[in-house]
Amino acid sequence: MRSRESTKMWGGRFEGKLSPEAEAFSHSLQHDIRLWKHELQASIAHTRMMGITGMLSTHEANRIIDALLEIHAEIEEGAWRPREDYEDIHTAIEARLYEKLGALAGKLHTGRSRNDLVATEVRMWLRERTTDLARAMLGLCAQLMHLAERHKETLMPGLTHQQHAQPVTLGHHLMAHCWAFIRDLSRLAHAGDRMNLCPLGAGALSGTTFPIDRELLAAELGFAMPVPNSMDAVSDRDFIAEYLFVGALAMTHLSRLAQELILWSTPEYGYVELSDEHTTGSSIMPQKKNPDIAELIRGRSALAVGNLTSMLALLKGLPLTYNRDLQDDKPLLFATMDTVLSSVRLMTDMLAQAQWRTERMRAALQGDFSTATELADYLVRQGVPFREAHQIVGGIVRECLQRGVGLEALDLETLQRHHPRFEADALEVIDPEHAVRARTILGGTAPESVMRQIEQAKEWLAAIENQLNELLNPS
Repeated sequence: MRSRESTKMWGGRFEGKLSPEAEAFSHSLQHDIRLWKHELQASIAHTRMMGITGMLSTHEANRIIDALLEIHAEIEEGAWRPREDYEDIHTAIEARLYEKLGALAGKLHTGRSRNDLVATEVRMWLRERTTDLARAMLGLCAQLMHLAERHKETLMPGLTHQQHAQPVTLGHHLMAHCWAFIRDLSRLAHAGDRMNLCPLGAGALSGTTFPIDRELLAAELGFAMPVPNSMDAVSDRDFIAEYLFVGALAMTHLSRLAQELILWSTPEYGYVELSDEHTTGSSIMPQKKNPDIAELIRGRSALAVGNLTSMLALLKGLPLTYNRDLQDDKPLLFATMDTVLSSVRLMTDMLAQAQWRTERMRAALQGDFSTATELADYLVRQGVPFREAHQIVGGIVRECLQRGVGLEALDLETLQRHHPRFEADALEVIDPEHAVRARTILGGTAPESVMRQIEQAKEWLAAIENQLNELLNPS
């Protein structure tokens, strides 16, 4: 049985040891401990493949598999946990296997390297996290669609440049956010397709002379196929960069929604009250109700963007193939995936429990001139060129501002003084509800248009879900 001093996988060539500081600097167990299940699954698949191809006898393969299953149970039940002084999860599992099997444990690593092994395990971990994140994002989209349907007739100001622009509905506004998250889900599914290739069997970089059946390994572990090039298999981290981009953009979309909830919950807006479960108070000001969870989501989007930037910087100067720099890809990936998943779940709950102050939204349209475009469009329908109509209505708005009134205070006489083609029905188009209901165009803010959007979104989500199911539940 190996001594403690020989538990390094690479120690035979060296006379001396790493300095304590260098050893601590290079340890990754604190991060890759997350991969213990995938380490064992990949090892079991590798052992089974070696038994099938004759690299191990059936008896040897069964003994190794039984021992690996025992280790799985020990970790799951808390009976054994790797010591902190192990270099990484691969070293820790192999050392435990030696304790159970002695020299036979040394046959497990035949024809494989930590290079192809870790690349495989991270992909397996990502596949599981893809399941969790996809479910969470589907839930967020479902919540947004539920609210959109409930508020398809709730009027509110639509903004450009943070200025009142045109009336819209809350339902239409929420569906705009929903479509962003649908795109995030689509990107997640496509990233998953590109990620779902198996590096195992590539060895350190050039393949192996042993009869490794890479197709069998890929099928056993649920991958679509092996990575075609062994050098690419061990050095490629595009899939991590791509997931970090998906995560950073999803967090950006969450941050935009969070910012609106923060603004809308202020007394100046008063559009929404967030639940006590998602707000906190002040240690000095008794009246405060702070939107802390929304603020934290907004803030942590910066961390996701930073992790993406760090990953791209990590990769940009690396020659082929594996370099130790790649050890630091996992903290970035794990941190982003954790952040996105918790943020999506919290945003879903926050929206579900929020109290929407629809009367404040409607009141915000009073006197805001957001139906001025309707007056210009009215003149266009009477044969006036739009640019001329725009100029005329701009003069009407200027007069209203000078008089201190809104468009709703105008009468027909005033309108006709600006242009004779205004008739009595021009007063109807000033009404925000009329403006909203008139926008029945595809993608518009009219209630029936919002409902068409919701139905279309459901179709898109069903297609994306099918794509994800094919990735996550291979036959």
